[in-house]
Order: sequence, then structure tokens, then C-alpha cells
Amino acid sequence: MKILNGRELAGFIKERQARQVRSSRQRLGRAPKLLIIRDSDNPVILKYVGLKIRYGEDIGVEVEDFCAKNSEEIAAKIREANSDDEVDGIILQLPIVEKEKTDELCGLIASEKDVDGLSGKSEYDSATATAINWLLAGYDIKLEGRKIAIVGRGKLVGAPLYKMFKNSGLDASLFHRGSDLTKLNQYDIIITATGVPGLILNDMVRAGAVIVDAGTASEGGVLKGDVSNEVRERKDLGGITPIVGGVGPLTIAALFEHVIQND
Repeated sequence: MKILNGRELAGFIKERQARQVRSSRQRLGRAPKLLIIRDSDNPVILKYVGLKIRYGEDIGVEVEDFCAKNSEEIAAKIREANSDDEVDGIILQLPIVEKEKTDELCGLIASEKDVDGLSGKSEYDSATATAINWLLAGYDIKLEGRKIAIVGRGKLVGAPLYKMFKNSGLDASLFHRGSDLTKLNQYDIIITATGVPGLILNDMVRAGAVIVDAGTASEGGVLKGDVSNEVRERKDLGGITPIVGGVGPLTIAALFEHVIQND
């Protein structure tokens, strides 16, 4: 069974980005800058913010981690960064405490600085959707002529990926947690991103299927994916991402790709 290791692919991308950043510094006289805004010290959020900070350090991009007290402070920081010529990208790290304000706050981010692709008017595709495309292409997994299931319709992964695939003329279907997931065994490629540990069970997956598990949750401080252990133990799959090091590293690479393009 093929392990779809995004970390390996991200390593090649990182080397190229570091060269681009060195060139940008010479041209602009400064490093590109990414602003991350969050309102929580949740361990999962801190983990992903930390990964972005380290990635930025590795390629020479400045990363500012700003923790806001409330949605009003988030909005003020976004407006300030929108008008700051030295900020090349803005990320609102999700989820935020006031989840009902997510769309409103993402919508405040200037389109040219929305490197996560969440504002609805961004110049860039969703970073996670881009990462999944990179991952599948990197392992030469063909999408044309194959049935693709996307489980989860969230703002970060499911909704933008479904839109991307449909716009490309691919045979993609969108499922959510209330759907009949037993029908997944009719699909060649399953991409899941619900954050519900163990949601994808053995009888939902046909032999030879390719699985991209972009779901992330924490149970007792341990990161879990959407795919059950029974599925992960199978030898008859066409490929599967690891719990850690699958889509995540490439998502970060895609975010920084957008920052670099915008400097």
C-alpha cells in the first residue's frame, strides 16, 4: 500500500521557496511577512501556528503570531494589516471562539492578502485544497474518470475542494456527517475532513481506494484523523495519508507559496 507522504513533497517545495525568498529580500530590502491572528491557546491551534512559524523561519519569511482577546480586536488587527504594505499575507487561524463571526471576519481580509483563501473573494484557492491537489499529483494519482467523494463541507477543506474539482469537470460528490456514508464504498477516491475521529469505517472503503485524511482532532492530547484504525491496517488500499505528515505539511507550503507570490 502506498503511503501519501506530504512531508517529502513539501521538502522539495521548501527548498525552492527559500531561494525565492532570498531573491525577494534582495529586491525589496525586507523579508516577506505573514500575520497569523488567533484568539485561543487551544493545543491543536498552537501546534499548527508553531509549525507555520518554524516553516517561515526555515525559508526566511517573517511570521507574526497575534493573539486577540475578542472578535472586535481581531477585526481591528485585520484592518490594520490590510493597510500595512509590509504585511504580505493574513491568516485567521480557525476555529475562533465566536464561530458565528467566522465568515464576517474572514470577509474583512483584503483579497490580495487572503493567503488561506477563506474570504470568498481571495485571489488564491484554499491552501488546503491546493495542498490536496499537490499531494495527489505528486503521487501520480489520476482524478479524471474516477469517482471522488469529499466528506465534510467545511470552509477550510470540503467546500473549496468540491468547488475546485467541479470547476475542473471532475466527478466529485460532497458528503457530510449526516449523509449515508456506507455509499462511500462506491468511490475510488475518498477525501475526508470532518474532525470526527474514526468516522470512516472499514465497510465504507472499497479495495483499491485512495484515501486522503485531512481531518484533525485531539483526544487526550493525541492527534487523530477521520479514518478508523481498521482501515489504516488494510493492505488492499490504493494509498492513504498518514495521521501526521500527510496534507498538513503541504498546506503550510501552499500558504507560504501565496505569501511569496504576494510580496
